[in-house]
Amino acid sequence: MAAAASVAMECVNIWVTAQLPQPSYTPLPFAPEDVAGAAFPVLGALLVFQRPRLVIGWLLCLGGLCSALNSLTVNLALLDTARAWAVPPEVMWAVAGVSWKLTILFLVVLLPLLYPDGRLPSPRWRALVWVSVAVLGADVLVMDIMSLSWQRYTGLATHPLRFSLDMLTNAMMILAFASLATRFRRAGREERGQILWPLVAIATVIVPWVIGNPVWWLASFTIPLVPVAITFSVLRHRLYGIDTLITRALVGAGLVGVIGGVYVAVGAASSLFLSDVDRIGGLFAALCAGAFFHPMRRVLQRGADRLLYGSKGDPVALAAELGRRIQRTDPAGGLAATLDVLREGLAVTGTGVRFQGGWPEEATVGTLEEVTRDIRLVWHGEPVGRLLIGPPGARRLPAAHNERVIAALTPYVADAAHAVRLVGALRRSRERIVTTREEERRRLRRDLHDGLGQSLSGMAMSINAARLSLRASPETAERMLGELRSGMDSVTSDIRHLVYGLRPPALDDLGLAGAVAEMAGPGVAVEVRGELPGLPAATEVAAYRIVQEALTNARKHAGAATVRVSLERDEDDLSVRVRDDGIGVPPGRRSGVGLASMRERAAELGGTCVITTPPEGGTVVEAILPVKLNVEI
Repeated sequence: MAAAASVAMECVNIWVTAQLPQPSYTPLPFAPEDVAGAAFPVLGALLVFQRPRLVIGWLLCLGGLCSALNSLTVNLALLDTARAWAVPPEVMWAVAGVSWKLTILFLVVLLPLLYPDGRLPSPRWRALVWVSVAVLGADVLVMDIMSLSWQRYTGLATHPLRFSLDMLTNAMMILAFASLATRFRRAGREERGQILWPLVAIATVIVPWVIGNPVWWLASFTIPLVPVAITFSVLRHRLYGIDTLITRALVGAGLVGVIGGVYVAVGAASSLFLSDVDRIGGLFAALCAGAFFHPMRRVLQRGADRLLYGSKGDPVALAAELGRRIQRTDPAGGLAATLDVLREGLAVTGTGVRFQGGWPEEATVGTLEEVTRDIRLVWHGEPVGRLLIGPPGARRLPAAHNERVIAALTPYVADAAHAVRLVGALRRSRERIVTTREEERRRLRRDLHDGLGQSLSGMAMSINAARLSLRASPETAERMLGELRSGMDSVTSDIRHLVYGLRPPALDDLGLAGAVAEMAGPGVAVEVRGELPGLPAATEVAAYRIVQEALTNARKHAGAATVRVSLERDEDDLSVRVRDDGIGVPPGRRSGVGLASMRERAAELGGTCVITTPPEGGTVVEAILPVKLNVEI
């Protein structure tokens, strides 16, 4: 409402100014106060609309409104010298004086004191606020008492009391701007950037103001820079996040202008041919204007986004670019592509991901010497790591779109980081499988050579010795054959041990359910659902070993009194579940060899193994193993 009232008063003021003689101090048809009355309220309304509790937007609105009221009442009072008005000119001059003092209070005293966060630099500056209110109020009171007619209004400035009050007002304005310098000196890097741009814009107004005539009229072009600079700082440093509102305002204003122009142009052209059918001409013009609406809106939207964000600020465009890059890369390179798109969209020096648990190594794109943002990455409830964002680099304009870009791309980063962890885990699993296989082959070779091979060699020598002693000393031969028979039992035991290391014999003798029940013992409840016969051998071994390791942990480490084992087969998977009532897995504890072994055995087959501690206590080991394998063994 304040912005609408200001613009309405400035429109009326244009007509009033046209009725007056051209002033000598400006060649323009308007004064600098008119520009302030239009620019400050509009931009202030944008801030108020987004964050009504922040003081900065309200000061811009009210200060601009008072400036517009001052300009209009002064011109109306001047116009009254040539025409008769029902309102006495003394009232006009009184309103002009009060509105001007309020303009000074809002824009020249309070705005510098409260910018950029709406708070004073320190409680000591409250005295300046109260003194300013008192001095300006006294100035208004003295002016109203002494200005009995508008003819004496111009002579009031030379009165000693008015002159003293003006000097106090100037001193207060200087102190108010000095507060910005004080705040700038104490501020950090980000807040200094917020203060710097308005200071530069204010300097462009102060210079022609100090010089005065004949260059004061140049302030008409520099006054709008002050609210623009404040808006720039708001967008650049993410204070209020009104970039969406501003882009829509720009698009709306452009649509009004373009569609209105098309309507007028088509209406004028159609009147040449349809002068007798004005309704059809108006309808034709409206249809033509409507046809331009959608394409012009898209063009203006792209232009507004490019003005505010450059070419890398639209989250939708960034997501599309990310999709194209991911299609051209492998899963391991998707994270680098995602971080590169995020770095370009935020225009920062670098981005990176620090993975959970410190593995894999930190992935970085660009230069990440300093971390300004640290965001938690979660993939389907599972912590993946931390997203690291560096400081902003050189950019065109605001960073208000940063939060939208981060919110849009963080899920992609989490997915890519999880994919990198999966690829790394798969690579490590394959390396371990190869290493384990070679270690197993080495163990078999050693056991066969050092154990079974030596035993068989010794038995062969015993057989030869028995043959030589058979005729000469049958007793010796019989004793040697008896020892050979005992040695054969030992060799048989060694062979069984080697075979058991490859595949538990109980699986072939009793099946998976019987083997698990025999291994668990009478104190463990084993529940079976579905048909277990016919499972792949690799699935049976993996399930047996996972249950074996889980039972070992429950008895040896968890101190469990009750353990339950569940085997359930459906069409595609075998579910293995071992639950105990022990102490559970302590939070933050690293996985040992046994826990890692269970996960690796499931991962080798393309399944999963999750070890959790439920709220009621204990430990739950749940593995999902495929029953239809398509792997090369």
